[in-house]
Amino acid sequence: MIDKELLRLLGGNRKYIFYTVACMVLGLLANLTITASICWSLWLLTQGAGGGAYLMPVVCAAAGIAVRYGAGCAAGDLKDLLGRKAKKDLRERTYDRIVKLGVRSTDGMSIAGLTQVALEGIEQLDLYYSSYIPQFFYAMLAPVILFGITVWIDWRVALVLLACVPLIPVSIVAVSKYAKKIFAKYWGKYTSMGDSFLDSVQGLKELKIFRADADQHEKMNRSAEEFRVITMKVLVMQLASTTIMDLVAYGGAGLGIAFAVLGVMEGSLLTVHALFLILVAVDFFLPLRAFGAAFHVAMNGASAGRKILSLLNQPDPVWGSEAPEDAAVSLECVTFSYDGKREVLQDVSMVFPPAGMTAIVGESGCGKSTVVNLLCGAFRPQQGRITVGRRPLESLSREGYYSDLAVVSYNTYIFNETVRANFQLAKPDVTDAEIFEALKAVNLDAFIRENVGLDKLITEDASNISGGQKQRLALAVNLVADKKIYIFDEATSNIDIESEAIITANFRALAKRRNVIVISHRLANVVDADRIYYMEAGEVKESGSHAELMAMDGGYARLYTTQKKLEEGYMEVNGNG
Repeated sequence: MIDKELLRLLGGNRKYIFYTVACMVLGLLANLTITASICWSLWLLTQGAGGGAYLMPVVCAAAGIAVRYGAGCAAGDLKDLLGRKAKKDLRERTYDRIVKLGVRSTDGMSIAGLTQVALEGIEQLDLYYSSYIPQFFYAMLAPVILFGITVWIDWRVALVLLACVPLIPVSIVAVSKYAKKIFAKYWGKYTSMGDSFLDSVQGLKELKIFRADADQHEKMNRSAEEFRVITMKVLVMQLASTTIMDLVAYGGAGLGIAFAVLGVMEGSLLTVHALFLILVAVDFFLPLRAFGAAFHVAMNGASAGRKILSLLNQPDPVWGSEAPEDAAVSLECVTFSYDGKREVLQDVSMVFPPAGMTAIVGESGCGKSTVVNLLCGAFRPQQGRITVGRRPLESLSREGYYSDLAVVSYNTYIFNETVRANFQLAKPDVTDAEIFEALKAVNLDAFIRENVGLDKLITEDASNISGGQKQRLALAVNLVADKKIYIFDEATSNIDIESEAIITANFRALAKRRNVIVISHRLANVVDADRIYYMEAGEVKESGSHAELMAMDGGYARLYTTQKKLEEGYMEVNGNG
């Protein structure tokens, strides 16, 4: 009933569980003191005792009330402290893990799924840690403590009450396997619905343009209905389980009370003792009853917790502490597979010199983006190795390597900050003069000066500038960073011709002093490259300069010729239009 891995996540915060349980046990003993004082007072009343005789039971009752109140407040505060510390630590660890893993996720979860688990999932784990676990230990201790006290009064009643107690955990265990499946499906449907909603919002423009919003609406309705159905199953299971536990709890207490009454009728048990047993009978079952109620909430949290565990248990990318000798990069006989079955790259070898322009080209799906992911350190090859400055990539300091690396892609993110703030992310001490110099290099300086200047706010997803301006701004930010290795991953994709020409001119200029790696589907952009690697189906089929590859009359030449004819035909049609 306790997930040991989830418990280990608490680390040093586990001490608060024991403090909480100690306060709960103290509250139980105080409650027994109050009950005993009431029974004592009633017995004195039946004996016709004078007023002074009631002083001691009143004092004991008052002391019991004070201790119970203090223990209850302390237990509540400790639960709150435990929950807050657990949430804080888990959020920090989850965030650190996501940052360390970079582009990778876990269990096939999307960004939406990870967000839901990291936020609401951790909220559910708060209840698991602060309510469920302390209640579990208390529920195990309370019946034993009560039995140890009541057995001296009447062993038969104490034994009957203790014997009925395990029926509650038995009923919990009976539904736990079914509950785990239900809650696993619940979180699956929940994250799936979140993914669908995020997908719909992000693609709302396209849905409207293609008039597919009605179909997407139906899809969202189906997803919501599936979530509603699984939620109803969860509630039905909880209601049924609660009913069973109530029957066991009150049935067991009733049985104990019946034996106490029978003992009085037989004369083997004093009335005052029977009254005490009757009053404490329900206390045998209430802790486990409360534990059972917390069980379903805990299962929800545990399901989310297992997803968090799968994220936290992802192996760390291997990094070292060495520094490269220079900016030369190479892939040596690299083989890579995402799933361990189908090889995306097969025995790939490439060399990228410290200065110069190297291009990787090929049709979609040939493995170009996988090479980029490997060069960025997001994944490691199953065979072969990647070296930077004649040192294995995994032996380098991660911070050191990334301080030398810049990646400009078709979806480079521009933050919802001012233009100046985006440049300061790349270089905290950058001056306005340096920023305008970089903006001038990408032909954006006049546009920025005419539009508020460096205090111009870039809205979310750079929606207040064009796609070409966004790409050029991303390039300018990376130019200010002054890296040693620049990777342009389809950086000229889906932008206007002017922006494309400006970006290609910049990476040609950069290649004179930096290691520039260009991944492009448009071969006209890489004809000036010092070396071009042409890929097919995860293999390097041809390599050389543009002229050498054209002379081979192989796959590269055919692709280049086809693209050129298509572009000439497009220009001819537009010219005639």
